Amino acid sequence: QVQLVESGGGLVQTGGSLRLTCAVSGRTSSRYVMGWFRQAPGKEREFVASIWFSGTTYYADPVKGRFTISRDNTKNTVYLQMNNLNAEDTAVYYCAEELILGTVVSGTWKNWGQGTQVTVSS
Repeated sequence: QVQLVESGGGLVQTGGSLRLTCAVSGRTSSRYVMGWFRQAPGKEREFVASIWFSGTTYYADPVKGRFTISRDNTKNTVYLQMNNLNAEDTAVYYCAEELILGTVVSGTWKNWGQGTQVTVSS
């Protein structure tokens, strides 16, 4: 059974940085696309960033230039470095693995983590 565990969330001031980590266990291959999503209070979950096994990345417009997604295939881990955070980044951040249908932005992902809270205070 595949498990995804996020960590690294917390409270940070506007302009600060956080690094989220998603550790994947229970699978034998790391050749899957990985993604980060977030859900703010009262809003639908939205795509943040994705990274393919090859290292190809894709970002949502609101985070371009501020967030960086990366992965360590030897450790089955994906990261999200978040810089210059603002109040609009406050949300629960989720890690997802293995896109099975559609696009990384709006498609169906097979496995999800439980999420980690990121709160940006002004």
